[in-house]
Amino acid sequence: MTKRNICLMNDSFPPVIDGVANAVTNYARNIQKDYGTATVVTPYYPNADDSDFPFEVIRYPSLDLTKLVGYRAGNPISAETMQTLEEKHFDLIHSHCPVASTVLARLVRDRIHVPLIFTYHTKFDIDIAHAIRAKWLQEATVRTLVENISACDEVWTVSRGAGENLRSLGYAGDCIVMPNGVDFDAGRVPDAAAHAVGADLDLPEGVPLFLFVGRLMWYKGLRIILDAMKLLKDGGYDFRMVFVGKGTDGDEIKAYAKELSLGDKVFFAAPAYDRDVVRAWYCRADLFLFPSTFDTNGLVVREAAACGLASVLIAGSCAAEDITDGKNGFFIEENAASMAALLKKLYGKRALLRQVGENAQKEIYISWESSVRRACARYEIVLENFRRGLYPPHDAPSDEFYRHVSEYLAAVNRARSGLLELRDDVQKGCAQLTEKLDDLWDRFL
Repeated sequence: MTKRNICLMNDSFPPVIDGVANAVTNYARNIQKDYGTATVVTPYYPNADDSDFPFEVIRYPSLDLTKLVGYRAGNPISAETMQTLEEKHFDLIHSHCPVASTVLARLVRDRIHVPLIFTYHTKFDIDIAHAIRAKWLQEATVRTLVENISACDEVWTVSRGAGENLRSLGYAGDCIVMPNGVDFDAGRVPDAAAHAVGADLDLPEGVPLFLFVGRLMWYKGLRIILDAMKLLKDGGYDFRMVFVGKGTDGDEIKAYAKELSLGDKVFFAAPAYDRDVVRAWYCRADLFLFPSTFDTNGLVVREAAACGLASVLIAGSCAAEDITDGKNGFFIEENAASMAALLKKLYGKRALLRQVGENAQKEIYISWESSVRRACARYEIVLENFRRGLYPPHDAPSDEFYRHVSEYLAAVNRARSGLLELRDDVQKGCAQLTEKLDDLWDRFL
């Protein structure tokens, strides 16, 4: 296979940890290792250290919107960034986010005349609804992002369900299913390593341990898990439930667990950035609970499968694709009663859980090596199709449009910086006033 110079773009990347950032990292590692040169292009993030990556990371200006959407928002309209990327002479651009990354990718594509692939990883309409309250603005934003995706030369999805979701939002083009992989080998870690995680938690040997790994967001079905745990506890069942991760709903979720009096059964472990630690958690648990209808691929389900851990999934969800109920996973309806009933049914049946987990390892595990091998083979087809002129031309916004957008974003950033300075000045003034009042109080009393 010909060595290629591939540009990978995404709005999230370490130190931000999520499924798509993980996917882009593994695309880049495997391309750099076996198929050519990989360059990741992503928004600037404070204190990001890219020195340990075996590939180049280029960061472009960003705005801090973490309190609103959980991420920094990239400003894709940067003359300096454009010049840098034009000089890289990429063979192909692969975007993994329909927002700033794809805007930048389109602009670069039109300047250097290379094909552009987009991978649809998540149901971005749910993220938009979470961040934007106004219905009309939600709809307008979705339309804009669908137009952005439609402007790409080829669209991939990580599952069949993801493609169905994308079409439901108005996308009318073709798409190819290209599933993500898992970044560790199939097999269990030594028992000592597995029991090293959670050493500070009350996890008695022999007591069933349920696990969730991922962002702490309500839309991942976490209320179902907590309500099911309440039903189990009220039924007299002994168990432990561990959540590994963080998210913007984390405080609410922890408060809800406390409200249900689950403090002796449910624990929230620190997010695990070390993949060996994540793997150890999968190996320690007895069952993985993932009642999400939001996720389009359920990468964590394949991670659990790599470790021989069976998953509990919502029947008909994207995460449940390629799963056979009772054979390599378990299905429930989308409610707590259904989950609790299944867990009661499986209680004490460790041999069955191990067998179903082993089946999952054999049947649904996909390594990143095999996933990227397939992707790179498809890159060659896309490049040939592009050379032959088989992709329709796409309208490109004018340079004047990009200049206006750049000026607007710069103005927003300046305004935000000014507000932050004003906030700091107000806080400093209040502190000084408080100090003076304390002095007066001490002086006259």
